[in-house]
Amino acid sequence: MADALELHITAPNAEQAAAMARALVEERLCACVNIVPGVRSVYRYDDKIWDEPEVLCIAKTRPALFERVCARIFELHPYDVPEILAFNVDEGSPAYLAWLRESTSPPA
Repeated sequence: MADALELHITAPNAEQAAAMARALVEERLCACVNIVPGVRSVYRYDDKIWDEPEVLCIAKTRPALFERVCARIFELHPYDVPEILAFNVDEGSPAYLAWLRESTSPPA
């Protein structure tokens, strides 16, 4: 196990995604957040079917930070129920994984 998580988080637009990504990285909760525009989401909420444009954020963090990352996303996100899905990273480049650990650890 690589001691890393990849998170998928949707946001309503690029500006919201960038603000959230910047906060997560500045606060060392995530090492990196990729912002992928052009996502179209079809989903059920409040017993209605929605078809909305969204932005996908792909964030990299460590499992030990998952609860703190989730709490921060809930503070920053405009949705009542933001998408936060976590995937364990089984393998990765040793150099990248070392950088991820360093980027999400308190400064020396």
